[in-house]
Amino acid sequence: MDTGVVDRPEQNRFELAIGHELALAYYKLDGDRIVLTHTEGPQALSGQGIGSRLAKGVFEQIRASGRKAVLRCSFMAGWSSRHPDYDDIVAG
Repeated sequence: MDTGVVDRPEQNRFELAIGHELALAYYKLDGDRIVLTHTEGPQALSGQGIGSRLAKGVFEQIRASGRKAVLRCSFMAGWSSRHPDYDDIVAG
């Protein structure tokens, strides 16, 4: 599934381009776990579901990588709680 989300490991973040704007999900690696630390999106696009599109893409990429997600970001934790189909990749 192509969600438009791109992993930028050299910057420790996932990106979703919306026009000339970027929605970002920052992470750090911890062994076989991806620790999601912070999410930010363009204020001008607030309320349009961009964060949810980013989160779905991030979780799909983590699942495809065989890693587990550690949710230190409140946005990602909240999104995950509403999408139990990703519980299998959430650590802790």
